[in-house]
Amino acid sequence: MRLAVLTSGGDAPGMNACIRAVVRAADVNDFEVLAIRRGYQGVFDDDIAPLTRGDIIDTVHMGGTTLGTARCADMYEDDGPARAVEVLSRHGVDALIAIGGDGTFRGCEAIERAGGPPTIGVPGTIDNDIAGTETTIGFDTAVNTALDAIDRLRDTARSHGIIHIVRVMGRHCGALALAAAIAGGTEAVVLPEDGHPAEGLVEQITDAINHGKQGIIVVVSEGARDSIDGIAADLTLQTGRSHRITVLGHIQRGGRPSAMDRLLGATMGVEAVRAARQGARGVFIGKQAGALVRVPYSVAAGTQPLDERLTGVRKLLS
Repeated sequence: MRLAVLTSGGDAPGMNACIRAVVRAADVNDFEVLAIRRGYQGVFDDDIAPLTRGDIIDTVHMGGTTLGTARCADMYEDDGPARAVEVLSRHGVDALIAIGGDGTFRGCEAIERAGGPPTIGVPGTIDNDIAGTETTIGFDTAVNTALDAIDRLRDTARSHGIIHIVRVMGRHCGALALAAAIAGGTEAVVLPEDGHPAEGLVEQITDAINHGKQGIIVVVSEGARDSIDGIAADLTLQTGRSHRITVLGHIQRGGRPSAMDRLLGATMGVEAVRAARQGARGVFIGKQAGALVRVPYSVAAGTQPLDERLTGVRKLLS
């Protein structure tokens, strides 16, 4: 059997652990593995080559993706999927393992609809915004990266008695912001799921100040409906405290993957090879109730709800 593996969309810590697991599991089964570099763009550029155990030595601890990743406009062309299938067929690919987010899975679906080989998706995104899985590769590391920044800002916020507003990534999903805020003990968090929470936010911060809080930390998800500048200005106007804005940005994607993300990448990679060996198609590997499961791509197209346990904790602690 000949497998191909690619990483697509935004990189996420733990992707290399998954790639390594795919290669090692394939080797045990006497399967060949082809590396497709720079995501789906590598298919159209025919940037495909054998991937062996020698290529994955000392990569498990590395952030990013050794295969590279890129956005690919060709996949959105009318004949894009058919052209991709032609390349994969020429290389004798029996199954494609694609590590990435919901856009990556849509590419897998398009390839299968165009008559291509079976595809198995693996959820790799720091946003944790894929419905059908409790967590995604890279999420835990990104939360810890944001938490480290919050802890450091807490020191200076307390010293100066000002309001620090921290913007974290997450697109339309507030999972990353919510987890980082609760773990960091912040005074408030603004999520895309909240609507327009400005009025309630001022009340929260005023209450914290009245209870003797010197430094104030507010986490804002990048997908929040109210702009971070507007939130900051309103807080300063209503509380009389000066503010500082910190945008973490792409620093959340980098760094050594946490133990949890390495384990998740490894186990999902092995399960993806098992699924390919058993002839599965049109599914991604998800985690539900602590177990790895195979989830249809159609589920990923839905909205990922926030963890009810964390939203409950948020109400108690905010």
